[in-house]
Amino acid sequence: MKPLRLLSALALAWPVVAAADSDEWFDRLGDSLSWATADTQVRAKLSGTLDLEGYLFEQPAPALVYSEDDSLLVPRLQLFLDAQAGSRVYVFAQFRADRGFDPGDEEWHARFDEYAVRVAAASNGALNLQAGKFATVVGNWVPRHHLWQNPFVNAPLPYENLTGMFDAVPALTTVALLRWANLVPGSVAPHEYLAGLRLPVIWGPSYASGASVSGTLGKFDYALEIKNASLSSRPENWNLDSHGWEYPTFSGRVGWRPNVAWNLGLSGSSGTYLAPLAEAMLPPAYSLNDYQQVTWGADLSYAWHHLQVWAELFAVRFENPRLGPADTFAWYVEARYKFTPQLIGALRLNQQTYGDIPDGAGGSTTWGRDTWRLDVAPSYRFTAHLMLKLQYSLQHRPIDGREYTHVFSGQLLLRF
Repeated sequence: MKPLRLLSALALAWPVVAAADSDEWFDRLGDSLSWATADTQVRAKLSGTLDLEGYLFEQPAPALVYSEDDSLLVPRLQLFLDAQAGSRVYVFAQFRADRGFDPGDEEWHARFDEYAVRVAAASNGALNLQAGKFATVVGNWVPRHHLWQNPFVNAPLPYENLTGMFDAVPALTTVALLRWANLVPGSVAPHEYLAGLRLPVIWGPSYASGASVSGTLGKFDYALEIKNASLSSRPENWNLDSHGWEYPTFSGRVGWRPNVAWNLGLSGSSGTYLAPLAEAMLPPAYSLNDYQQVTWGADLSYAWHHLQVWAELFAVRFENPRLGPADTFAWYVEARYKFTPQLIGALRLNQQTYGDIPDGAGGSTTWGRDTWRLDVAPSYRFTAHLMLKLQYSLQHRPIDGREYTHVFSGQLLLRF
């Protein structure tokens, strides 16, 4: 499929544009999807997005895209429920119908990605309690990861780049870990294990289940959470019934807003990166607690007139009592500029590097392929309800005799 075919596919949804031109129609729809009691003490609103997302790429499929072809077209419906009882109790939920949490060739299916209740224990915002299934508090990308807020089609590299680390089985030898990362002869094909075994540093917004406390104290924000799965855990492990609480993950972030332009933050997290099924394959005398993912992060955001800048960096250690720690460092810098109220441009530079592990022969070796990626994404907002994003990504990671890979993607998004 050529880039022109991707644009043509997105254009097939253009009849939606005609409806989106009528803000009055959407205002009436919004009113019909809102409800309140006579005294307005209990209120609820249903909103959502309908989008068509397309990709053109060279095999293997990039990051968290799952397709055996060189192209993919994914329709998606998201519904958001926001409800409030008085001034202290807030309930939210996110329902999705698509071809998998991450874009893929799966059959169409539906699920709830988020559902939680939040209670404002202090009227001044100093203490909020939350429980349910919700996005992690780590970093600054998650608060703007939804399709309308994210100027790109995909996530930054730390949230989707798959490492050679498995979650279903522990690495017992250096050779095994290097084979999983495609660094030694006899390695598996790069995409063959993605769906079932390999892990990124953080899996997207990480909608694991648990509870959190958060609040604002002057110029400082804080948030602490306990979840049933680690930051790198895959979506099928986020549900409350998929993981017990024997090996919880603890995460947190502290933020500082020195003025209206700047927001600085520090994050941390610790929890086992192995799935419960891996426990049966552990060496004697070891437990899942011996295989911790320890993550430290720093983030900043800056806004000045039409320019917004975000940056994050993560230092991550996957502990392994047999091999020693496997370290990786991932970061990105992202800029978004509003040229006009409708035309927006975004640029993002991403990189991930890997540390050394003992090679079993008295030396050491790198356990992953260093990667950098450049993302360029113009977008155009036709109305307050309709937006088109286009993106080109150039990635450098030497593999299969190639130095660079190219990905074209697009997204036509309608919100209501």
